[in-house]
Amino acid sequence: MRDIFVGELVGTFLLILFGSSICANVNMSKSGMHGAGPIVITIGWGFAVMVPAFCFGAMSGASFNPALTIALALKGDVMWNTVPIYIIAQLLGAILGASLTWALFKDHFDAKGESPEAIRGCFCTAPTIPNTLRNLLSEIVGTFVLCFTIFAMSAVPQASESGVDKLFTYSIIVLIGMSFGGLTGYAINPARDLGPRIAYTILPFKNKTDSNWAYAWIPVVGPIIGAIIAVGLYSIVF
Repeated sequence: MRDIFVGELVGTFLLILFGSSICANVNMSKSGMHGAGPIVITIGWGFAVMVPAFCFGAMSGASFNPALTIALALKGDVMWNTVPIYIIAQLLGAILGASLTWALFKDHFDAKGESPEAIRGCFCTAPTIPNTLRNLLSEIVGTFVLCFTIFAMSAVPQASESGVDKLFTYSIIVLIGMSFGGLTGYAINPARDLGPRIAYTILPFKNKTDSNWAYAWIPVVGPIIGAIIAVGLYSIVF
């Protein structure tokens, strides 16, 4: 239990610290990397998943994602009594990672002229065109692809033994981002959106807008639905 909690806490902390900081580094106007573009963000988020996965895969399984954790429990790879520990650690790690990003980039976030919406976008996702059904579908499809391909790779034992599965996960994250990222910001992970959204809500930003809680259920519910569908299809195909 301790290894699960520590591995998921620290792993998700690093995931969100890297990911949110990548967004701030690219989007804040006074950053030295301002304007690097969405390709840098997409590739960076892939690495933000891959590096902690290499570090903590042996300790906790490197889920870092409540939807994936639930899917693994349905699949029988994770014990149900450990699921709350996984999810609590993931959410706490996400809040802490986002909070450190705020501390690091505070001068940039507080700079005159920065868009409050752009600042919020460094932490939590939002649709480019609000449409509840299609936004939800985007998160369902993205998470389905993520979970199903991870499960399919697990059927190749040589991949996990050599560490290739972590590189494969990196490629999937980047592929999902480049395919669907422009729709909703591809949360595909309830902790990735909810933890930073909580941090954004409670931290004292100078240039601050609302936390858009009306949208917040979509990057939570959509990934869970997508992960459950992935388990069902995997059980049929394999």
